[in-house]
Amino acid sequence: MSTLEYIIWQILGYSAMPLILLIGFVGVSVFTVWILSLTSDKERS
Repeated sequence: MSTLEYIIWQILGYSAMPLILLIGFVGVSVFTVWILSLTSDKERS
């Protein structure tokens, strides 16, 4: 494996976990806001 491939795999390996956590957090927050907007009372707006 060349040095370039090694560097690319190191970057992918170290960025995978924070990226998964970030995508999960964004997904949960969007889902939560969507559920809250469905269940909020519509008379106020």
